[in-house]
Amino acid sequence: MSASDTSCIFCNIVAGRIPSRKVYEDEDILAFHDIHPWAPVHFLMVPKQHLASLAHVGDEHAALLGRMLALAPRLALQEGCRPYPQGGHRVVINTGDEGGQEVHHLHIHVIGGPRPWLKG
Repeated sequence: MSASDTSCIFCNIVAGRIPSRKVYEDEDILAFHDIHPWAPVHFLMVPKQHLASLAHVGDEHAALLGRMLALAPRLALQEGCRPYPQGGHRVVINTGDEGGQEVHHLHIHVIGGPRPWLKG
């Protein structure tokens, strides 16, 4: 895992070279609104260090991914999803071309809000 990849759009967002509407930021994680949302709530969570995909995750990334998944429900509520069980949200990680991954920097989609959604 390299610190960043200057050709990666998400690395450029993390570095502040491309603007984003931030949802959350700490030393390891950045969450920001998707520019093409599928639902009323749709944001992405990315590790600040470049990691190409879930296929590249090793045991050394377990704590980071655990933190990201534990943070997702709190941010979903903050951004407007209704609470469980009537409300809720979807968490999606696309991996590789056949898995629908368009940007090759690991990212978690958090999607929710009243249906119908544009996709899914």
